[in-house]
Amino acid sequence: MQKEAKITSKGIKKVLNNYNPASSLAEYIWNGFDAKATKIEINYDSNELGRLNFLQVRDNGMGIDLENLHYKFDNFYDSEKSVQVQSPKHSSILHGKNGVGRLTFFTFANFAKWTTFYESKGIKSGTISISSENLKIYDKNILTAESKFTGTTVYFTNLLISLDALEKDLTTYLKKEFCWFLELNKEYSILINGIPLDYTDLVADRDFFDLEKNGSFFKIKDVQWTESLNKEHSKFYFQDSNGKEIYKNFTTLNKKGDYYYHSIYIESDFFSHFDFTKNDESNQVSLFSKATSSTEYKYLISKLNDYLKTKRKPYLRANAERLVLDYEINGIIPTYNNTWEQIRSKELKDTIIGLYEVQPKIFSNLNLEQKKIFVQFIDLLLDSNERENIFKIIESVTQLEPEEREDLSNILHKTSLNRVINTIKLIEDRYKTYYQLKELVFNEELGAKEVPHLQDLVENHYWLFGEQYHLVTAAEPKFEEALKRYIYKTTGEITDTKIDHIDKNREMDIFACRQHKKDSKIENIVLELKHPKIQLGEKEYSQVMKYLGVISSRQEFNAPNMSWKFYLIGNKFNSSKFIERQIKTNKTHGEESLVYNEDGRIKVYIKTWSEIFTEFELSHNFLDEKLKLERKKLYELSKDADEIVLKSKINTAVSLEEIELPQ
Repeated sequence: MQKEAKITSKGIKKVLNNYNPASSLAEYIWNGFDAKATKIEINYDSNELGRLNFLQVRDNGMGIDLENLHYKFDNFYDSEKSVQVQSPKHSSILHGKNGVGRLTFFTFANFAKWTTFYESKGIKSGTISISSENLKIYDKNILTAESKFTGTTVYFTNLLISLDALEKDLTTYLKKEFCWFLELNKEYSILINGIPLDYTDLVADRDFFDLEKNGSFFKIKDVQWTESLNKEHSKFYFQDSNGKEIYKNFTTLNKKGDYYYHSIYIESDFFSHFDFTKNDESNQVSLFSKATSSTEYKYLISKLNDYLKTKRKPYLRANAERLVLDYEINGIIPTYNNTWEQIRSKELKDTIIGLYEVQPKIFSNLNLEQKKIFVQFIDLLLDSNERENIFKIIESVTQLEPEEREDLSNILHKTSLNRVINTIKLIEDRYKTYYQLKELVFNEELGAKEVPHLQDLVENHYWLFGEQYHLVTAAEPKFEEALKRYIYKTTGEITDTKIDHIDKNREMDIFACRQHKKDSKIENIVLELKHPKIQLGEKEYSQVMKYLGVISSRQEFNAPNMSWKFYLIGNKFNSSKFIERQIKTNKTHGEESLVYNEDGRIKVYIKTWSEIFTEFELSHNFLDEKLKLERKKLYELSKDADEIVLKSKINTAVSLEEIELPQ
């Protein structure tokens, strides 16, 4: 008998598209444990060519009640939201919401068939079949029972993966998925072709000890993992005296960014009649129940927190020293030469180690550039006169415990925050400028114009396109004037250079350059800004290419150490698809928005304003996350475009003024 569900097969695959063969097979194991199985077997075989002959997952659980199958299948087919695989926050059972993980087989097979034996006034059996071509249809058949025991076997056929592909990630994934669960349920097992899943390589340390309070005894098992587990964070698992899980919750050291992964298992008869959802003061606790406000529970958690902090300290120290070594190898920590600088270098390293020991999270999830910025930020603090106010900086990122404050005080004695305050002010003003520019671009009611508004703001804030540039020209000057200023900026010489080119009288919106002292390189940018209502196409592209033509014609603009980037910026592309074709043609260079590349030295990019704003968010996300700026307060309403431009000229983020030739 066929049943059809409401959501489409395509919709199901869309919701479950983050699954791969290993994570999909894990869902079938979870389905078994959810069905109260204690033993899960994964069996497979292959031929000499490495093709899988068969693949099955077998469990000894309660089976699937085919007489009530519609409760399992029809309900979660109602919408995409109901298909999402979820897990309870405070319980390890019923991992998959409605068992929807059973649909993930489409990642490695075309067909799945469940043969199940279940209790319903005796042992009954049946099959369920689903094809990956139409996941919303299942075929159910009730059969004559042929077993004395309940359980389910899932057979996968028309397999899409090879033996190598299956084994490459399967064991590693399953170990990280189930190690904590098998520690919680020691009578449970997972076998792969008859071999028990061995996760001992994930165990960094095991510790056992007992605690007692007011006659209540607690058996503690602490397991420290070598790496992060798949989805399970560091947690407390509360079990009764029979080992049955009553509740689980995060430890105080969960997600601290320190790579200290752990699971704490607490077994006690104390939890047999324990209500984690109530406290004694609520007057709702049963006469025979205990609650989290009890003396014994508070004592237990306090002792466990102290234990974790003590055990974590030497681990943090070793990890911090490895971090500093990694920073040195990758050039994140500056190189110092003379004796004074070497003393300063040691001070910087000790400070990084100390900060990591106090709050490792501030060093997590940083890319190379962000690491360099943060280390320079610390170096700035150490180079100032007072140091005690660093607490304000760190506590703006994360709350410090009294003990952590004391530890940090021992590391840092005096710090002047003048430079830090200025830096924060600069960051705040950059966000203000960012919001102001977005208003000019997207708020049509302001009536912003191209030259007096958009261009005026950007020429005062060309840091949006790169740091340390110096404005050569904006709007009015022709190419000859631009060349004179450029020569003066790069060589210090004043010349009366003439340009012989048909387009020499064109005016670039913004032309800026920057010099690198170490290798004498000169980088140049030219910006062509278009009003949001102008759709970009071949005409606008040709305008930029004419600028390029003038510049290419002069040797003063084309020394071997010079590079050029041209940016054409507008709100959208026109319907001709010309811009899209240019971007596609240059896709092989591996750069977004690139439409022209001449030997890697001269490049032309065409970007939308939305891309510019996204790049700003990405480049400033590190500082925003670490300093937790109250960005809503940085957004200021303005009555018109003129007021926005005026405000943009009176903040600390304003770039260097335009180059002028001496009179």
